[in-house]
Amino acid sequence: MDELVISLNYNDPLWITIALLLGLVAKQLNLPPLVGFLVAGFLLNIGGAQGGAFLSEIAELGVTLLLFTIGLKLNIRQLLRTEVWGVASTHMLLIVLINALLVLGLAQLSLPLFTGIDFTTAAIIGFALSFSSTVFAVKVLEEKGDIASRHGRLAIGILIMQDIAAVLFLAVSTGKLPTPWALGLLLLIPLRPLFFDLMKRAGHDELLILFGFVLALGGAALFEAVGIKGDLGALLLGLMLSGHPKTNELAKTLLGFKELFLIGFFLSIGLTGLPGPSIMLASLLLLMVLPVKMALYFWLATRFRVRARTATLTSLHLSNYSEFGLIVGAIAVSNGWLADDWLVLIAVALSFSFILAAPLNRDADALFARFHGFFIRFERDKRLADDQPVRFPDARVVIIGMGRVGSGTYDHLKSECGDKLLGIDFDSDVIEKQARSGRRVIQEDATDPDFYNRIDRENNDVRLVLVTLPNHASNLAVVKQLQQHNYPGHIAATAKYPDEVDDFNELGIESAYNIYAKAGSGFAGHILNQIKCDGWTDKER
Repeated sequence: MDELVISLNYNDPLWITIALLLGLVAKQLNLPPLVGFLVAGFLLNIGGAQGGAFLSEIAELGVTLLLFTIGLKLNIRQLLRTEVWGVASTHMLLIVLINALLVLGLAQLSLPLFTGIDFTTAAIIGFALSFSSTVFAVKVLEEKGDIASRHGRLAIGILIMQDIAAVLFLAVSTGKLPTPWALGLLLLIPLRPLFFDLMKRAGHDELLILFGFVLALGGAALFEAVGIKGDLGALLLGLMLSGHPKTNELAKTLLGFKELFLIGFFLSIGLTGLPGPSIMLASLLLLMVLPVKMALYFWLATRFRVRARTATLTSLHLSNYSEFGLIVGAIAVSNGWLADDWLVLIAVALSFSFILAAPLNRDADALFARFHGFFIRFERDKRLADDQPVRFPDARVVIIGMGRVGSGTYDHLKSECGDKLLGIDFDSDVIEKQARSGRRVIQEDATDPDFYNRIDRENNDVRLVLVTLPNHASNLAVVKQLQQHNYPGHIAATAKYPDEVDDFNELGIESAYNIYAKAGSGFAGHILNQIKCDGWTDKER
């Protein structure tokens, strides 16, 4: 740590300020801020700046935290689903081959940067370009409230499979065999309950942050000590904590630190070299693979019996190059497998891919609706088990969104509705929890337009729909779908702010409930049911 502090010089705050300003510009253009960070690195390079020890240290720290948080989110059951590992593995094999053949073809044309490339080098480049961006996909899914939707879970599952492949590459890239002491790492497995207990005792504030840093950095250092790449250690220590109820909180707590330290990584990439005319031309040529990459995701997903809409949205989320490609490229450059210019080239191609992918993801639903007839042709006749017709057995009241608000609403209405009540949510973990609590629920994505096409209307007598999703845009989308499909019953929805209530009123929904505005009155009403104030004297008060 002393070396890190000493390495900080007066230029570093200025560089970080430039990164902040260009990150804000990128955000205003609906692009991921990391595009701005890469541009900042290029501009600093033009100004003669050079990366120092400080940027190098925080860049390594950012990558370590990135891998640790990926481990925290690993859901083995999700990865074992056929459509996840099948699409991910098949796509990676095919796209690496396609990328390698493209690079070899360009080498035959004697284009700058491609001259003299053999098949092994082309395969390494193809591997670096085979990944899709976890950072980009997660940001888009979180902003749209789709992180737990079917297409969200499929996209994240594929990305995690890719991340595992990248970490394995990093682990073997040193070319060194582990020491015999590496077998001692198996002793970490019995320590899992101890880690759970420590995480629980850490609470919710600074101790939880420190706990995460200790495990991430300690795991990396421990694996390095026995001759294994530390990045793999960070991933596996995160995996050991996955599945615990507190894991999501830990991941969210570390999120800001991870993204802050990754700024150093993206700046350092820009500082490695300048994108001259040959690099710009080469990056544009590499962008030709993106439509193939996206179409291959879609085709493979539909072959694994995924519905057309889920396959379309998933392929759009993955229609870019990845920051992991930069990490793989950086390892290849450091080992002498690639020239330094290739790292700059990959960075430029990554930036361009984000610029192209951003509007596609922003208008993903509209694109699918417009070309619905074309996409639907690729669906298999036999679907996955969770894509069958939707039935509401004997339900009169349906609650869409079974989080805290939906669960509380369900329990309050149960005395009146009994078995005529049904909850809907797209998160499998939520569904399992609700079922264990005795609530009648089904797993569906009510923001999916095809959901309404799969409803069994002959045996449907739903008279009230309560929309309680946590995201306002999702709530609006559900209400609009209900209206477009001529739902004849009553609709009520939750909101968090007055302007959101206005949005529902404009759609003709008068039963919009502001949960924040009503929280105080609801709490007071609950207390007054327990304590009667009538007859209290001033002294008694």
